[in-house]
Amino acid sequence: MLDAIRWDTDLIRRYDLAGPRYTSYPTAVQFHSQVGTFDLLHALRESRKALRPLSLYVHVPFCANICYYCACNKVITKDRGRALPYLQRLEQEIQLIACHLDPGQKVEQLHFGGGTPTFLSHDELRQLMSHLRQHFNLLDDDSGDYGIEIDPREADWSTMGLLRELGFNRVSIGLQDLDPAVQRAVNRLQSLEETRAVIEAARTLQFRSINIDLIYGLPKQTPDNFARTVEEVINLQPDRLSVFNYAHLPERFMPQRRINSHELPEPTEKLQMLQRTIEQLTAAGYRYIGMDHFALPDDELAIAQEESTLQRNFQGYTTHGHCDLIGLGVSAISQIGDLYCQNSSDLTQYQNLLGGAQLATSRGLVCNQDDRVRRAVIQQLICNFSLDFEAIEQQFNIDFRGYFGDLWPQLQTMAEDGLITLSNEGIEVLPAGRLLVRSVCMVFDTYLEQQNRQRFSRVI
Repeated sequence: MLDAIRWDTDLIRRYDLAGPRYTSYPTAVQFHSQVGTFDLLHALRESRKALRPLSLYVHVPFCANICYYCACNKVITKDRGRALPYLQRLEQEIQLIACHLDPGQKVEQLHFGGGTPTFLSHDELRQLMSHLRQHFNLLDDDSGDYGIEIDPREADWSTMGLLRELGFNRVSIGLQDLDPAVQRAVNRLQSLEETRAVIEAARTLQFRSINIDLIYGLPKQTPDNFARTVEEVINLQPDRLSVFNYAHLPERFMPQRRINSHELPEPTEKLQMLQRTIEQLTAAGYRYIGMDHFALPDDELAIAQEESTLQRNFQGYTTHGHCDLIGLGVSAISQIGDLYCQNSSDLTQYQNLLGGAQLATSRGLVCNQDDRVRRAVIQQLICNFSLDFEAIEQQFNIDFRGYFGDLWPQLQTMAEDGLITLSNEGIEVLPAGRLLVRSVCMVFDTYLEQQNRQRFSRVI
């Protein structure tokens, strides 16, 4: 079965390297300022010609409170009025982008992320969704995957009712940890009751899917207290779980400087947390999708993985990788055909550019042929734990062994170590290698040696 994992501590210690999460290849580290608005408009024109379906990501950067672990692009403010000028510019961006697309391009997937999207008032959420429906072909039969990230401290039954009315049918709930000492150490006090109330509302209102985010490796966490959190979460029965490894990078993310590094668990304790979490979730019937993700067997991600149709993009594992991804809002990333582009990450600059009727594209990358080959290889490995050489050869008209001949010694070493099986036909990631699939993907990353590995989290 695809969800089988074998825990091998020695193998994990050897291959637990810092590296990309491969929500894209090439990764965002490779983006550069030579890509701009002209490239975006050209890509949108090609998308319109091909009538490709769309996936929209909308970034709402505001949060009322700071979580010390957070590495997201956000604005911390108690002033709810800060959202209004941002929403005005966001609506301009929606209009500017949409006029280069065809009304026939259906929006199969929509996701509101942040920040805290529910920082917005009910009227602001209504207005934003109305503007999106006015300019994009949003589905109105509940068949799309329309999700939103929820902070249970910023949502109640009326909020959940509004979101369902507006067309959302998936929610992702930030929880991280239930232990009060851990919550105090990261400045995120959130009770189990608050979280349960939002989940009960979502179920009553017939949201199709509920995801919960957890983080292991936070200050004051121990294998025992984190296991209690996981047990409580299992009782909530989310459809999907994301269990992230906390990467402590205070030199890059200022809020993390408020975390007492002496209170962080030791690497051996983090490994114990992950191992026990996998054991608990597997015993409860969850399948390991890959990276940090788990899902119930009847979830779309689990089914797609069984059918080898699972894909991965900037929204993580998805069944909508065939869509062109349009990122809207400050720092949002788009993937349209072979173009990756990102809006300015500076809120003032983003708003000023759109205030001047210009798009806010600040950097990006256009994939070359080698990027496309390696992207396909990494996608297959990270989604399906397997790679068919012949499929890559036919798709790109190459001889796989000849094209990647210089990588063969590394792959053979991984095969000897029991991460993979390597044959003339392809690669299979073995149960002991599935937790380390990022390390297998890194072999095919031609940019990695040029990069500072400290920019990335560790595999485990």
